[in-house]
Amino acid sequence: MRQNNIGTLFIITGMLFLVASLFFGLMGASVYIWPDGAGRMFTFAQIRPLHVSLAIFWILFTATGAVYSSMNHISHLRAINNAMAFGQLMLMTGSAAAIVLAYLGKHFGGREYLEFPPHYAIFIASGFIIFLINYIQWVRKIKSWPVYMWMWLTGIVFFIITFGESYLWLFPSFAADVIKDLTVQWKAGGSIVGSWNMLVYGTGLFLMEKVSGNQSYSKSGIAFLLYFLGLTNLMFNWGHHIYLLPTAAYIRYVSYAISMTEWVLLARIIYLWKKSMVENRNYFSHLSVRFLYIADIWVLLNLALAIVMSIPGLNLYTHGTHITVAHAMGATIGINSMILLAAASEFGKGVCILPAYRERICGLSLKVAHLSLIVFWLSLIGAGLQKAIWLHSELPKPFSSMMKGLSPYFIVFGCSGFVLALALTTIVATLVVSYTGCIKYTYVRKGNIAFTSRGQN
Repeated sequence: MRQNNIGTLFIITGMLFLVASLFFGLMGASVYIWPDGAGRMFTFAQIRPLHVSLAIFWILFTATGAVYSSMNHISHLRAINNAMAFGQLMLMTGSAAAIVLAYLGKHFGGREYLEFPPHYAIFIASGFIIFLINYIQWVRKIKSWPVYMWMWLTGIVFFIITFGESYLWLFPSFAADVIKDLTVQWKAGGSIVGSWNMLVYGTGLFLMEKVSGNQSYSKSGIAFLLYFLGLTNLMFNWGHHIYLLPTAAYIRYVSYAISMTEWVLLARIIYLWKKSMVENRNYFSHLSVRFLYIADIWVLLNLALAIVMSIPGLNLYTHGTHITVAHAMGATIGINSMILLAAASEFGKGVCILPAYRERICGLSLKVAHLSLIVFWLSLIGAGLQKAIWLHSELPKPFSSMMKGLSPYFIVFGCSGFVLALALTTIVATLVVSYTGCIKYTYVRKGNIAFTSRGQN
């Protein structure tokens, strides 16, 4: 069969970034377990940004590929411009490679989470502008959009906006005012996550529709109500990141009120999850559904933690501790990565049918990843609680003594992290080997990039 789907290349590239991120994540964990370890290949100042940036690339590349693959599966609409998509892939891949080389060469210059030299950001932003143009050209003639199409558009637009915001510190008027600088920087850091969440969650909704064959929910009133609630949180929920800054009081009040609307999302998630416990058993033969089921559990767990962290009195204690890291890991691995791996397994069917024994390997690895992530998550929360107690004690012991006391948590965190990384790498390797083994050749003709494969739908 012929498969015109540049999304496959984005997804495979993204999965390779995931494996690389896991590798540097394990190296970072080893620093906590053996802080005085000698002979390390990289310093912690290199390991942390490498781990974070590669994880971001995993999400951006795979989410983009999932959107393109979703667009190609909606067959009654016009085809996407594959030449533009390929140009986006080249821009973003080249930029990602340059960023990794910069970190390895100890060349920094950016800010938190985006610590690479700022000029590389131009290529990432350009790639998403191409993405936006391509998407608008594809979707503009559709009269009635399902909710996931709105989510994709929202994610692309807000990524461009918030990614630009994260570099306002380059302008003297922002850099000269510490409060303004930190407010905008932390605001951008919170909102940019919301932007790629829109891409990921939109893909999750499309996958559920694709597997079940039920198209009613994506155009229902409750779907759009929850979409606008999520959009409001994307735009204003960042305020809980700046509770510690002396900003205007109304920002804190508005942000807190909006944060608490997430209880509506939580209640709805619990209701749908309980309902789907029975219904989804009919679809458990689909590997993608099993990934989505695990993601559903982690939405529940992580949203509960996020709501607790958004309460100002508690945020004072959790801010800057390993509880924040636990929240980030739960969102990145438990939710986003599970949805994206669901997309990789489902859209991969358009390239090659996954053999039954390899699907069993992925299913077993998924269970191991889920259980190890729970242990990993709880160990970080435990370490965070201990650090919070130390931070606010009247007679705190020395920092070195406090960190030594956290050693048991770090050992559990490191061991469970190793098992988690091994399980996820097994899933990625199984999918990548299966799908790339089916691709015969790639060619460019009349502005379209096509893939010929030995698989079948």
